[in-house]
Amino acid sequence: MTIAIRKATEADLPAILDLYSQPELDDGLKPSMAQSKAFFEKMHHYPNYHLYVADLNGSIVGTFALLVMDNLLHLGHPSGIVEAVAVDPTCQGQGIGKAMMQFALEQCRQSECYKMALSTNLK
Repeated sequence: MTIAIRKATEADLPAILDLYSQPELDDGLKPSMAQSKAFFEKMHHYPNYHLYVADLNGSIVGTFALLVMDNLLHLGHPSGIVEAVAVDPTCQGQGIGKAMMQFALEQCRQSECYKMALSTNLK
């Protein structure tokens, strides 16, 4: 099993929205495609903020966002925040989440972050 992790494209939005509509995340709710495209475009204006997807044999099975932000503390070394993590329920337990977090950690190392934090909801 080879999981490819890459930056999301607009074409990935339908699959990403399906992942986010899980009951544990957005309770089956989805923004419209027009709203989603606008949100996705807005994300591109933030420096060092990217949405990623995990691709397994041509299917999007996971997603997460990574923000690498600058700091005055720690001699200016940035920090990373992982947000909006989702894995297809039929693929959970197969190491997809772990692969995504290892990828995010490597991105943070390459950016010389002093830490990476995972943001989660109360569920």
